[in-house]
Amino acid sequence: MSEKKKFTLEYEVHSSPKILFSFLNEPNGLAQWFADDVKYKEQVYSFQWDGEEHRAKLTSIKENKLVRFKWLDDEPQCYFEMEILQDELTNDVALAITDFAPPEALEERRLIWDNQIQYLISVLGA
Repeated sequence: MSEKKKFTLEYEVHSSPKILFSFLNEPNGLAQWFADDVKYKEQVYSFQWDGEEHRAKLTSIKENKLVRFKWLDDEPQCYFEMEILQDELTNDVALAITDFAPPEALEERRLIWDNQIQYLISVLGA
């Protein structure tokens, strides 16, 4: 297996940072767009997709700004992060995603994020 590469994606989101943030760090919010089901206990989130569970520890959180998760069964340097960016002049809001994937899976991972974020935007009604 090849070493994973870091990549960043950015999406424009028509939502307030406070509302968007609740969809990034609360289990109920995440379950509406990110995974089939999400449970939380002692800073560890259990994400379920198609009956399979994947666990991640919340390693960083900044209110209405950023969440960073570390998959418990992944390489030490790998994480995924969702950061809310707000332009100071226009107040436009964007969501920046940072993730890691093997080079041969980068395009597929980008498409997965594109689909997930489009779903998030539709859930937000943004």
